[in-house]
Amino acid sequence: MYTHLNLLIFSLSLLLSLVPFSICTNKPPPLPVLPIPTASQLQWQLSSMAFFLHFGTNTFNDSEWGSGHADPSVFNPIQLNATQWVQVAKDSGFDRIILTAKHHDGFCLWPTEYTDYSVKSSSWRNGSGDVVKEVALAAKEGGVNLGLYLSPWDRHEVCYGETLEYNEFYMGQMTELLTWYGSIKEMWLDGAKGEGEKNMEYFFDRWFSLIRQLQPEAVIFSDAGPDTRWIGDERGIAGSTCWSLFNRSAAKIGGTDPQYSQGGDPFGHDWVPAECDVSIRPGWFWHASEVPKSAKQLLDIYYKSVGRNCLLLLNVPPNSSGLISAEDIQVLQEFSELRRSIFSYNLASTAIVNASSTRGSTGGHSFDPYNIFSEGIFTYWAPEENESTWVLHLTLQKSVSFNVLKVQEPIHMGQRIIEFHLEILSKVGDWWKMINGTTVGYQRLLQFPTVESRHLKFVIEKSRGEPLVSYLGIYMDNFSSVSSVFDKGFQIFQAHSNSSHVLQQSVYNHSQTAAT
Repeated sequence: MYTHLNLLIFSLSLLLSLVPFSICTNKPPPLPVLPIPTASQLQWQLSSMAFFLHFGTNTFNDSEWGSGHADPSVFNPIQLNATQWVQVAKDSGFDRIILTAKHHDGFCLWPTEYTDYSVKSSSWRNGSGDVVKEVALAAKEGGVNLGLYLSPWDRHEVCYGETLEYNEFYMGQMTELLTWYGSIKEMWLDGAKGEGEKNMEYFFDRWFSLIRQLQPEAVIFSDAGPDTRWIGDERGIAGSTCWSLFNRSAAKIGGTDPQYSQGGDPFGHDWVPAECDVSIRPGWFWHASEVPKSAKQLLDIYYKSVGRNCLLLLNVPPNSSGLISAEDIQVLQEFSELRRSIFSYNLASTAIVNASSTRGSTGGHSFDPYNIFSEGIFTYWAPEENESTWVLHLTLQKSVSFNVLKVQEPIHMGQRIIEFHLEILSKVGDWWKMINGTTVGYQRLLQFPTVESRHLKFVIEKSRGEPLVSYLGIYMDNFSSVSSVFDKGFQIFQAHSNSSHVLQQSVYNHSQTAAT
């Protein structure tokens, strides 16, 4: 009996040894294409939008650039409610706020130990108040990330101009801000210094090292990084091509070429994504005579900032009562509703998707093309290696009208896509190139005149390594209008439905216009 059992076991072992099998059933992810973001940079980019809060003595003096000689007693926001600021930000879709703890006039919104030119010399709360503390507590309770702006230029401090003494003073104030108020997620710095001002050297490297030491999760902003960069204007508009890649060695704080900042660098060795700052009002501080931009204006800025791989930093200044003004809140609510109306439903979400190839298609579905309909960037479609064609073909359940394309890359794997275009199948059976674009990054939004189709092709023409797509969506925007050049071209396209060349040419003209 045992002889027969041993023989059976031996036979089965021999048989199994002859059957080939693979230990690894799923193909691993492709290698990242460097550079890639740090954890803090990634969290920052996923935010998309942040509130900027300019507030200080300028708010009470109807001034933009304070002289540094304003009487601190004028600062008296008797209804100040930091919880309202945070709630307005959250309700409007912002999950990060940045407060001007000190602007160029040198007035400090916290009771610093290094000067009396602060809230402790004001009428507010009988000199015992602390705006930074109240904002920090409100942000923590509201689940909103906090950032601070500490202006290097100080028009009040007498030691400004004495390089060593002032840098010690500045780092002392920075240490207070970084150690008194809990978690700080962003330090916002610039190289501001007015014309004719005292000669002054800022010790940026030492400042950055101090921030890294005291708040290692904070990203550091300046017009040259190291973590995030200024887009180069204060209109909130990024370049139509915008890389998160950058060469910090080619940039200087206070002296970076705006064109370089606008577009970034496809050959950059550093990951330094761009931030677009703009104010909801004409000025940065609140002025009773000014009115906010309209919701449609903010939507246009959104397309040209968030929709171009940037974070939108929207300044919403509290008024002299210490509250966000009702008219600003109304505009923000309308802006939020516009975004919800446009982007709440992906018209392609139920489409059948066919890819030119799929990585590891014979084992597992980790890189399935249907991943492009999942919100977020951490699942994605990946093609096979060494392919010359990268195409996603979408067949919708029925014909739909749309005029916005949304594309996202898994930026934790690097920014890859260089050029792409979208094609639609016309009613006469021709493929027409609807819109072309360059960089994608965290998010790309492209607008075009309304078209109707059931069949779409998303074609990637150039990429740094194999392209990866984490999200693809089409939407209908009933509120915006495209350029007159593009509208004219589209009318020709409608009239000459047998000519794909006409549409292709009109798209090219629009692309050229948008880049200027």
